[in-house]
Amino acid sequence: MDETDATQLVEGSLESELVPGPVEYYALLPPGYSGAIDPIPLVLNLHGGGGSREALMNQQPALEALFATDRIPSMLFVTPSVSPRCFYMDYKDGTEKWESFLAGPFLEHLRDRFRLRTDRRGTMVTGISMGGMGSLRLAFKHPTVFGAVAALEPGIEPINDFKDMRPKHRFFRDEKLLTTIFGKPIDAEYWNVNNPATIALRDAELIKSSDLKILLEAGDEDAFWLYEGTEYLHQVLYNEKIRHEYRLYYGADHVGRTVGPRADDAYAFLGRVLEDPAPDLVVDATREWLAQFKRELDEADHYGVDENMIKRI
Repeated sequence: MDETDATQLVEGSLESELVPGPVEYYALLPPGYSGAIDPIPLVLNLHGGGGSREALMNQQPALEALFATDRIPSMLFVTPSVSPRCFYMDYKDGTEKWESFLAGPFLEHLRDRFRLRTDRRGTMVTGISMGGMGSLRLAFKHPTVFGAVAALEPGIEPINDFKDMRPKHRFFRDEKLLTTIFGKPIDAEYWNVNNPATIALRDAELIKSSDLKILLEAGDEDAFWLYEGTEYLHQVLYNEKIRHEYRLYYGADHVGRTVGPRADDAYAFLGRVLEDPAPDLVVDATREWLAQFKRELDEADHYGVDENMIKRI
């Protein structure tokens, strides 16, 4: 294989007063990076609870296959090692501020070191499990920074208020973990303002106006029952008319053979939303034919795609 056709895994670290450090990370440079002139998109790839930057090393063969088959365009993936179960959050007591670190100095560091796009469309975030939760929080709270998010089996609950938390929602998270992050005793309001579903409800108009591209996915046999939280967030987004893509994989668990192909699908989604879709003559002809009937209606579709077409406008 020619060197320009290969990916390259490079390591780095960054010290910050915001988090324990130094924070070590791996960056996967796409094929042709050394000879590229134009800056390329960044995918901030967040590992799951108890993981590390090694997750990206393990994914290198799969990503090489995606590049080789043109399922994804040229993109640079970065995975930092964070505290084992930090939720990628700013702790209530201020001892660790992972959200502030990732959206601030870490992003700036990556842009200084690598030839990266700095526009929001070219800055994307994804993650699995705890990383899926973190990716949603980062994207929903910073939609002017991130242009797309792909959350795989995110570690979220099917509620928007901590008072509705039930044992089934947190059986794998003990009191010590939650009080470390949310204060002792747990500050319910702090939990609420950092919960992706609550953020989506609170900031629906901001998220909609930003045109954030969103993918949610989970397996319907997830051993942690995280499909419940993912389905709930899907319903919140739908009700708030926030457009998104949602996949509930039949027979898929939280780990095992389905996870790799599902991750491939998520990365392909990120690659796809980087550019506007090419014209589709079949779609254009179908929509032109339907326009005559839509003009007779007095109510538009749920997302308002054809809002300007109905007769009351």
